[in-house]
Amino acid sequence: MKKIVVFCGSSLGFDPVYKQAAIELATEFVKQNITLVYGGGKIGMMGVLASSILEQGGKVIGVIPKLLEKEEVVNTHVSELIVTKNMSERKIIMSKLCDGYISLPGGFGTLDELFEGLTLNQLHIEEKPNGLLNVKQYFDHTLRQLDHMVKEGFLKASNRELLLVDNSAKGLLEKMNRYKAPEKNPVINKVVKHDH
Repeated sequence: MKKIVVFCGSSLGFDPVYKQAAIELATEFVKQNITLVYGGGKIGMMGVLASSILEQGGKVIGVIPKLLEKEEVVNTHVSELIVTKNMSERKIIMSKLCDGYISLPGGFGTLDELFEGLTLNQLHIEEKPNGLLNVKQYFDHTLRQLDHMVKEGFLKASNRELLLVDNSAKGLLEKMNRYKAPEKNPVINKVVKHDH
């Protein structure tokens, strides 16, 4: 994996363990020569991750929609900054640039991106590893919800496995490097003809 998109909060959370996790992931990216592709912000977890990579001599590509391109938000120190017309164009560009996705703790935006990536994989539109860095068991409730969805018949167990989870940056990247996309299920894309 050469380029990975990271989704994370524009806040730092209350516990310093979250900031530390962003720094650890940054260090691992630089060590493994992985370019960060991210939302282009300089605040919260996003800011820490990007600046930590840049300080260590790594590469960062920021992709930010025009409406967020404000002085206090945008990180102008990135290796490359791409300004998009809107949020949906931002998603398309990020998807084209990357070999995989990682979600760190965050809010609605992070969960939106996480589930969109999983949905694209489920539909075989993309075949990229989706990793969740479960810092301080932050995503435990989310994972329990997914298990509940399987139990209640709304999510296939095989699709539940599309989400790779680890509580260490190194462990997560190892899982992502080993990831093999599941075989395409022909039934999903088959047009059923009814004879009358």
